[in-house]
Amino acid sequence: MFKALLLENQDGKTVPTLTRLAESQLPEGEVRVAVAYSSINYKDGLAITGKGKIVRQWPLVPGIDFAGTVLESADSRYQPGDKVVLTGWGVGEGHWGGMAEQARVKGDWLVPLPAGLDERQAMCIGTAGLTAMLCVLALEEAGITPASGEVLVTGAAGGVGSTSVALLAALGYQVAALTGRPEEQGAMLTALGASRIVPRSELLVPAKPLEKQLWAAAVDTVGSQVLAKLLAQMNYGGAVAACGLAGGFDLPTSVMPFILRNVRLQGVDSVMCPLARRQQAWQRLAQDLPASFFAQAVTEIGLEQVVEAAEAITLGQIAGRTLVKL
Repeated sequence: MFKALLLENQDGKTVPTLTRLAESQLPEGEVRVAVAYSSINYKDGLAITGKGKIVRQWPLVPGIDFAGTVLESADSRYQPGDKVVLTGWGVGEGHWGGMAEQARVKGDWLVPLPAGLDERQAMCIGTAGLTAMLCVLALEEAGITPASGEVLVTGAAGGVGSTSVALLAALGYQVAALTGRPEEQGAMLTALGASRIVPRSELLVPAKPLEKQLWAAAVDTVGSQVLAKLLAQMNYGGAVAACGLAGGFDLPTSVMPFILRNVRLQGVDSVMCPLARRQQAWQRLAQDLPASFFAQAVTEIGLEQVVEAAEAITLGQIAGRTLVKL
């Protein structure tokens, strides 16, 4: 038996229960893992609170990522004792996820934990950090270098944003961090490497088709009005890696930044990201994230505190990363 958080649908409402499950109750998969850490992401918050249509199977163990040790494997790529990390692939949505002491998943969904990272560090990074690294790779591939100019990170206090700030700063970029609570979160973002803090209100004004050129590049987790505004402010030849829609999924912009300033808008998805790209990103994360990152912007909780944390993240009350120790 092992401890787990189980979501059930009762009269159309999501009901989370801390319970104990048997190994026989685990879903199908080639690899069974002893989970050491999971984490709370915004999608987890929506699933656990029932505020979003995330759950596609009932009952469900939530948790869209985890890191742990292989217990048994029918996949020749993995042996008992191997350290692995999982993000995406619909885990925690349509397949049981990481909010339990054990998980059973497809071998194709796993990535060997790269040298230099332990399980806790892997979940300090998690889905959010993997997404951040994919965004940085997209900017690099667009030709953006530290010499190109200032890079804006929106939603900078969140998991993707805070990791993006740390990565970009460690790589030598000048980073501006956009946040809705500069007084509360400015110190954390500065410690992560931001050179200046930008209040979110500055980008919530409706955008003109083109505005003064301010940014060489951007990592955007917000979408909607904020993304439209920063597109209008991009330097000629600039690039935006867009990976989130915390502010909405609409995009009230025009073609002007793209056809007159040669701006690139690159979408970034980590859920269905191919294995080779994941491995590249995890290797870069192990290489590029400074050791100080793992001591900053990270809160650790137990499974008993997950429901409360899920509510808080949907209300925008959590900054940085929240780990769940199993």
